[in-house]
Amino acid sequence: MDPVGEATRTACRTSQLDQGQIGTVQTVTGPISTADLGRTLMHEHLTVGYAGFEAHSSRPGPDRAEMVAMCTERIRQLQDLGYSSMLDPCPSDLGRDVGLMVEVAEATGFNIVCATGLYKEEEGGTAYWHFKAQFEDVGAVMADQFISELTDGVGSTGVRPGIIKCATGPGAMSDYEHKVFEAAALAAVATGVPITTHTDRGTMGDLQQEVLTAGGVSANRVIIGHSCGSTDTDYHMGLVAGGSYLGFDRFGLSALMPDVDRVTSLVRLLELGAGDRIVVSHDSVWCWRGEPFPAAAAGLLSDVFDPTRFDREIVPMLHDHGVTDEQIDVLVVDNPRRFFEGAPLPELRN
Repeated sequence: MDPVGEATRTACRTSQLDQGQIGTVQTVTGPISTADLGRTLMHEHLTVGYAGFEAHSSRPGPDRAEMVAMCTERIRQLQDLGYSSMLDPCPSDLGRDVGLMVEVAEATGFNIVCATGLYKEEEGGTAYWHFKAQFEDVGAVMADQFISELTDGVGSTGVRPGIIKCATGPGAMSDYEHKVFEAAALAAVATGVPITTHTDRGTMGDLQQEVLTAGGVSANRVIIGHSCGSTDTDYHMGLVAGGSYLGFDRFGLSALMPDVDRVTSLVRLLELGAGDRIVVSHDSVWCWRGEPFPAAAAGLLSDVFDPTRFDREIVPMLHDHGVTDEQIDVLVVDNPRRFFEGAPLPELRN
């Protein structure tokens, strides 16, 4: 049975015109020209809440006013560095709060793009989907859900996502995750909206790319997220050869990999001519729902999850390796714009 009804297909065609063919990207406050994105970070989070956080009722995390204040302050810091846009690719089962995004965007004039999609099996809201799978094809339901949000908005908010998010755990793609990727591909093809992914430990990007492109998604409409979890240049160049963008988007998370290693890998890719297909960010989280970290660590979180680190610390390191400001502008201005436009990637050269 075709999971996409005629009304949805009509809406999808309208969305496809909105998204790529006339050079616009959907933000939480409405569509803007891709030319107006400016300096853009491609993977930051206003808030994250792991499924089940609401059960920790004695430790609910910051209230609404506190979250708005914390996020607004972070945005002001980014604006001081010349940024005007960001992607918050929080999937719908990881504490996504589009109302918060709207409030912060309206207060600051900052462009925020939100996502539809589902997280990896180990840490997402999988209990609901596993239960539902006893009775029907949840892959079709997932695809219909993604398409509904992309065309009609999230719930009653009217807020339309501008990207689809899907994820795998380390070293394997589970059957559940495979269903999510197939559903993401169906929704991307139907709507013309691009996809960004989560990988763990620099693994599974090649299979992610394979599944999505087999589902009809153009490779240049895919960012393989957290590619900086690996220092294997052959792995990176394989993804590049496959036609996708790489997310070097966890700067500052030194517990996962030292930034010096991320910088070394990034410089190698620039030297190999792949600089026009890399986007950068930090995967910073500004507000946590519940208390996923011990209370004693709370004071350290703002230093770890700092979305200004790329400009303050990483850019000087790149300069030390001979990377120019023009090359850096490609990473933070040109590549996000071309990704959302769906522009064909030029032939790889070095």
